[in-house]
Order: sequence, then structure tokens, then C-alpha cells
Amino acid sequence: MFAFMCDGDTCSSLDDDNFKFGCSKVLPGLYVGNYRDSKDASQLEKHHITHILAIHDTARKLHSDKHYLCVMASDSPDQNLTQYFSLCNDFIHAARLRDGNVLIHCLAGMSRSVTVAVAYIMSVTNLNWKDALKVVRAGRAVANPNLGFQKQLQDFETSKLLEERRRLKERYPSLALVKQDEEQCSVMLNNYEKLLSTRDICEGRCSMGEKCPAGVCRMPTTKRSRRQSSTTSGNRSQSETSVTRSSSTLSIRPKSGPAALPSHTNSAPASRSGSRLDLSASGTGTLTAPNTPATTPPVSPVRLRGRRKISSPATLQEVPGS
Repeated sequence: MFAFMCDGDTCSSLDDDNFKFGCSKVLPGLYVGNYRDSKDASQLEKHHITHILAIHDTARKLHSDKHYLCVMASDSPDQNLTQYFSLCNDFIHAARLRDGNVLIHCLAGMSRSVTVAVAYIMSVTNLNWKDALKVVRAGRAVANPNLGFQKQLQDFETSKLLEERRRLKERYPSLALVKQDEEQCSVMLNNYEKLLSTRDICEGRCSMGEKCPAGVCRMPTTKRSRRQSSTTSGNRSQSETSVTRSSSTLSIRPKSGPAALPSHTNSAPASRSGSRLDLSASGTGTLTAPNTPATTPPVSPVRLRGRRKISSPATLQEVPGS
């Protein structure tokens, strides 16, 4: 496992210049970026972004002309992201099969968004989690999942990956992306080795005080530790539970821990955390891929948060303008 020395999106030593990368292409039709990128209409137009997967604490729809999947999750090592991998995979893969371009973003474009991208690449190729991370890092040098997310990717590989690959092949029998993804991954892995040899990329193991080429490793001036960051996150998560409903979203604020998965419309995989999904029809805007035997989740925003289990499903209505 890579010995990263900063806590993903919350790394205080990250130079602000690293937030100005712009969207980073990791596969045809798949980009990783930060919150600033997600608001930049010119960037979205430049890369022809049609779908946005937002995963951070306050994920919400920002552009009425884009299809959204919003996942509320913190950048804490104990935040369970594995439970969302199948849902995110469906959103990304169906969009790409329909020639859409997907942007996955969190706040810094380093930890949460990268974890989701790595899980997807693992699921649609034969790569393990370390090689899938190299593919992402070759396109985005600051890619740096926190240690908890790395462990989740490792566990996903050993216990759930084969099942997820089989599920995706059954749900999306089209082979349209297989060859190009394999070729692109091969190119990215070769580029990764070249970048590593020229010190233009980092695996997160720079010595204390040594200048990190990607700006992700801890510097001597760092005052905020991962332990402090984790403690702060934990204190925030112990607030009282509140549930807010509207005609378009469901937001759940748990007392602590990883998010449970609220209800979703149309066909979707079972939640990894025991949460339930509502598989009722939702009208227009579904993510149906070519030759897909079953309908896929809608492209309307879904807000997800917290470890709290939901005992009964709730139907989410699509946001107007999707």
C-alpha cells in the first residue's frame, strides 16, 4: 500500500496552484477534477462534459443543463465509499456508452473523486487497484486517496471486484468501450513510469522537507496533522440527526460515520451497506445504455449521506432541467 503522507482533500500543505489544473482526462469520456472545475462553465464546455458526479460534504447540482449524481461523503478515512461504487459505476458507464463525458469531482480532486474513478477503472478493466490508481495519477498528478480509501479499494479488489465486473457485464453487454479502455490504460501506465522516472509525478513517499513534484506530500511547515483532521471530522459528525425533504432531493445528516444509501429510482444494484433502493420508474432522463437488458439509474441528482440505515425506500424526483 502506498505510504501517502497527507490526508487527501484536506492536506493543508497542498499549494493552491495545484487546484488550477483544470479537469484531468483519465479515460476517454472520463475526467477527474475539483470543485472549482465543476463550477467553470468554460471548462465543462471545452471538455464537452454532459454528466457530473459530485462527491463531497455539500454535493449539489450547479448546472441545469448537466446530468448529476450527488453523493454526500466526507474525506475521512472511516467514511465508507465502497457502498457507492456500484451506483457510481452505473452512472459513469451508462453515460460513456452513450458518448457522454463524465466529470467526477470532490473539493480538491485528490481523494474522494479519485477513489471513485479508481474503483470504476478496476471494474471495467482487468487492472488491480494499484495499477488503476497509476492510470488516474498519470492523468492527474495530485491524485492521492487517503489511507482509509486506499484500504477500501484494496478490500474491494479482494472481496467484491469479481462480482462487480460480472454485474456490469450482465447489465451492459456492449463491448464498445472495452478495447479503447484497455489501450488507454496501457498508454497511461507507460506514461506513469516515465513521469515517475523524471520526478514529474509522486507516489506520496517524499521525505520530510523534500520538495514533492506533485505538491501532495507533507512539508515541514505543515501544522495540521491527519490525526487532528480526523478528530475534527469526527467531532462534526456527532451532531444531532436531521432529515430534510424537498420535491427533488433527500438529505440525511447522520450522527456519525459513513453514509447510508437513500432510495433511488429505476434499476440499481443493491446497496453495499444494507440500505435500500426504490426501483420505481421515474419517467424521462434515465441512463439507458445501448443493448442494455435492464434500465439503469436516472441521471437526476441523488444526495447521499451518513451511516444511518433507512428502513424503507423513498422515491426521489428528478430536478427540473436535467
